[in-house]
Amino acid sequence: MSLIKNVLGHFSSATKYLGSLWQQINATLKSKWPTQHKKLCLYARLTRLDKPIGILLLLWPTLWGLWFAAEGPPYGSVFIVFCLGVLLMRSAGCVLNDIADRQIDKHINRTEARPLTNGEIGAKEALLIAIALIFIAFLLVLTMNTFTVQLAFVAVLLAGVYPFMKRHTYLPQFVLGLAFGWAIPMGFAAQTGAIPELAWILLIANVLWSVVYDTMYAMVDREDDLKIGVKSTAILLDDADRFIIAIIQFMVIFTLIMAGKRAEMGGLYYLGLFVGCGFFIYQLCLIWQRQKENCFKAFLNNNWFGFTVFIGIMLDYLMR
Repeated sequence: MSLIKNVLGHFSSATKYLGSLWQQINATLKSKWPTQHKKLCLYARLTRLDKPIGILLLLWPTLWGLWFAAEGPPYGSVFIVFCLGVLLMRSAGCVLNDIADRQIDKHINRTEARPLTNGEIGAKEALLIAIALIFIAFLLVLTMNTFTVQLAFVAVLLAGVYPFMKRHTYLPQFVLGLAFGWAIPMGFAAQTGAIPELAWILLIANVLWSVVYDTMYAMVDREDDLKIGVKSTAILLDDADRFIIAIIQFMVIFTLIMAGKRAEMGGLYYLGLFVGCGFFIYQLCLIWQRQKENCFKAFLNNNWFGFTVFIGIMLDYLMR
């Protein structure tokens, strides 16, 4: 338990340090290069670098997959490529999503100030940024084996298709889960050259988890989405939303237990899942009254679930 506290303490300290470092860099750029600083801030808003929750929700399942694939710390090159890939592809995905939704976002309070929606940046410029980010990510993937490169094309396809799912289906959250979780089979391919059954179990767990947190996110916009005709699981589930979310949370934990059995994990892994259950219960408490602010808090809290599961995986392999 003290080891877990130490890890959490180091993580918190590192986060504070990075936050302080970013503030210093930001202040320096603003004072010395104000024009360039303004443009960079615009691009940061476009790619949602100012809201890193999406990066973290994509990062944790990626790390789950890498650690399971390597049965401990992955190859350094694989770790670096996939962490940078998370940053680049999430950023590109945000841009593609905003291009697709630029006429929709103006009708939603939470998104009406986005750069594409309010005209601060044009669609062509945004598309060039997305292409550049995807191209850089692809160059990184080229350093991996051929199988991983082939899987990368599926990742790009999922990122491009997802923004349009909310127009045609009430289940865009499932597509998001596939897009966010596709790094899992890619990680196994890069680390081992194959995709075992364990990788698919982890992918299923991530798809289910994505449905959980993105439904909470969609609950914030449910009223606006109903007015403009945008579809989501929050609208589909209606009054059964809390009950179904609880069931899917149970399925997430059960699937991760299956993954643990398959990988012959020990007690620290299951301790991480137990702590994760606590976060899930807390999230249900937050969304129970369906208040927008608390639904958004529940969505953000999923970062800690993903982090806790990863810590359980990492410590379990570390202590063997």
